[in-house]
Amino acid sequence: MPIKSRIRTIPHYPKQGIMFRDITTLLKDPVGLRLTIDEIVKRYKRHKVSKVAGIESRGFIIGAPVAYLLGVGFIPIRKKGKLPGETIGHDYELEYGADRIEIHTDAIAKGERILLVDDLIATGGTAEAAATLIRKMGGEIIECCFVVDLPDIGGRERLEKLGLKVFTLCGFEGE
Repeated sequence: MPIKSRIRTIPHYPKQGIMFRDITTLLKDPVGLRLTIDEIVKRYKRHKVSKVAGIESRGFIIGAPVAYLLGVGFIPIRKKGKLPGETIGHDYELEYGADRIEIHTDAIAKGERILLVDDLIATGGTAEAAATLIRKMGGEIIECCFVVDLPDIGGRERLEKLGLKVFTLCGFEGE
């Protein structure tokens, strides 16, 4: 069974008209979880990755085992105020307001090759903010990797216009 078939769709969540793609069904499935991590590791094992950066919170679930299997470090990119050390942050717009993500100032050395990971790409706003932080610190983003793409929302194109490469394991047409 492919990865896409292990992802549950919840209609009208969090609001009417939205088709929410829920990866918790993929994560609880031991075969599905293994397939997901193995596919990502297979893609990047020859890319000379320095570190994997995961976006809070589901990017941690995917990114940490990928980093482990690649034999590299893991960098958490978190919401404002969640990291204990000195941080830099980036504010970005959401559909209904604004948010901020942060990274430790010592997380990335200039020239390190970073794989950016999250569970899903929709508008691309959070991934763009994370990429901005990585680049600000001197990191080179190898690629932005997501389990799910919602192509109709345009996040992939948004990142590609910034010169970022995007890889996804599966896509769902429509919102």
